[in-house]
Amino acid sequence: MIDKTKYPLLGTIDSPADLRALPEKQLPQVCEELRGFIIDSLANNPGHFASSLGAVELSVALHYVFATPEDKIVWDVGHQAYGHKILTGRRDRFDTNRKLGGLKPFPSPDESEYDSFVAGHASNSISAALGLAAAAKMKGSNEHVVAVIGDGSMSGGLAYEGLNNLANTPNNLLVILNDNNMSISNSVGGMSKLLVSMHSSKIYNKMRYGIAKGLRKMHILNEHRANSLIRFNNGLKSLIFRQQNFFEGMRARYFGPVNGNDVLELVRMLRSIKDMSGPHMLHIHTKKGKGWEPAEKDATAWHQPGLFDIESGERLVKPNSTPRFQDVFGETLVEMAKENERIVGITPAMPTGCSMHKLGDLFPDRFFDVGIAEGHAVTFSAGLAKGGMLPFCNIYSSFMQRGYDNLIHDAALQELDMVLCLDRAGLVGEDGPTHHGAFDLAYLRPIPNLTIASPYDECELRRLMFTAAQPGNGVFVIRYPRGQGSLRDWRCPLECVEVGKGRLMHEGNDVALLTIGPIGKVMEIVVEEAGRRGVSVAHYDMRFLKPVDEDILSEVGRKFKYIVTLEDGVVKGGLGGAVAEYMATNGFAPKIVSLGIPDNFVEHGAPEELYRICGMDKESLLDAILDFKGNKQ
Repeated sequence: MIDKTKYPLLGTIDSPADLRALPEKQLPQVCEELRGFIIDSLANNPGHFASSLGAVELSVALHYVFATPEDKIVWDVGHQAYGHKILTGRRDRFDTNRKLGGLKPFPSPDESEYDSFVAGHASNSISAALGLAAAAKMKGSNEHVVAVIGDGSMSGGLAYEGLNNLANTPNNLLVILNDNNMSISNSVGGMSKLLVSMHSSKIYNKMRYGIAKGLRKMHILNEHRANSLIRFNNGLKSLIFRQQNFFEGMRARYFGPVNGNDVLELVRMLRSIKDMSGPHMLHIHTKKGKGWEPAEKDATAWHQPGLFDIESGERLVKPNSTPRFQDVFGETLVEMAKENERIVGITPAMPTGCSMHKLGDLFPDRFFDVGIAEGHAVTFSAGLAKGGMLPFCNIYSSFMQRGYDNLIHDAALQELDMVLCLDRAGLVGEDGPTHHGAFDLAYLRPIPNLTIASPYDECELRRLMFTAAQPGNGVFVIRYPRGQGSLRDWRCPLECVEVGKGRLMHEGNDVALLTIGPIGKVMEIVVEEAGRRGVSVAHYDMRFLKPVDEDILSEVGRKFKYIVTLEDGVVKGGLGGAVAEYMATNGFAPKIVSLGIPDNFVEHGAPEELYRICGMDKESLLDAILDFKGNKQ
């Protein structure tokens, strides 16, 4: 329960209705308490830190002005929505955030009626909110709909597709651009503030609407002339502001920029524009990490900092004896780039997360951060490949889904030499179903002209990267998990492996265990334990899903009546499916048990908890092996 002596106002807010009952002058104190509560909570239960601190005033102002949950707020992305969660009845459960069975890591309608739409990834808010607003208008409802989109999300193509349809779909949607990094508008000074105030004034907008209505009645203003008038109005504002406003070019009323960390100013502005007809946009500037000096200075490092000490401000980073897979990727890419000047790196807004910043630091002209735009990242890489470069495009596995058509149409179809590295493959843990890299093996396997591989350990990652860089390999996909590897001495020589060939890791006679990726190395102990219990297991590291090693499959089909497959991905369509297809096609009839992610969305929790729930832990694998011989103990 909340300490009401430390948080006297926040402790009284069990719902937005309680917030709206407070006098407006107390809102700054609410913001101060809310920010302190987030800092206290995340110091002990890690989560997304800097983004939510920057959006505290916005969260308070939105729920103060709008009648939520009847009015709808769509967050994009959910990193900034912790204040929203705390104000909407989840304050006393916030210590369960991201834990198994606790609050979800991002807004979800399954969790709360205040969460209007799922918000795990970026750029979907405008399209989703536009649909909600259009539905409200068709139903004759008076509900308001607000899309809150971060500046990073504005780099995604879906955001622009939504903006493009604002003027063509009847709606009263309010889009709030939470800008904490870029400068879309440089309007400053007294004239700027006067115009912002005037354009958000109820009197001004009522007069503007009345004039337009009168002109239409006199048949002076038709749709074509109305568009011309809007363009003239926007052109006049552009002249005054000395800039062209992109959003008004999309025929959306534009207001701002305003200080998004001034809650009273936000409340005034939202009240002024909330009841406007037609699409309108409010541009606010916020400070990421506001209220926590280390996060204000380095918001990237404090995006998801883990545990930290409130007194000293130091992050409590645990020492690691082995490197993370992403660090091995980054170091190896630099090593290869020094020898091959054709190598370039591309990532959609994840340079530090995937460690490609290491390449950017050394070769800035050969590194491209394209923003949150996965489809563009893939097609841009294809263009680089067509132009003679060797692109390494690194995208988180679950986010690669957004570039699926680009991969098929722009890369695989042309058989271009490029390397697609899928970081965060498999179950990623506390970030939950929107972030699990569950589907890549299954959705990639049907695409022609692709090589799909997953390394057993860090040395195999290096070898696969080196192999992928050889001419004539076409689109080469390498997927690997988040977090720690297993090798201290990982700087093995860079050498090629034979494409489409796996390897026998452990000889056996009773059961064949076929694995792909690092989960196979984790399970080595299970093979040994099965042997001690009288079951001889032959363990094969398949290494490649496509082309799959048919020599191994033929050997396994002839020799074994019992096969277990294990993969850190969905069972349907992945390695298990490939093995079953081969056996059926070639006249083999072994009993096959496929272990992997089941046919449902896996919720959030610690990775070891999720592996156990999915039957992918060591105990489940041992049970599956022993069951074949009737030796389960």
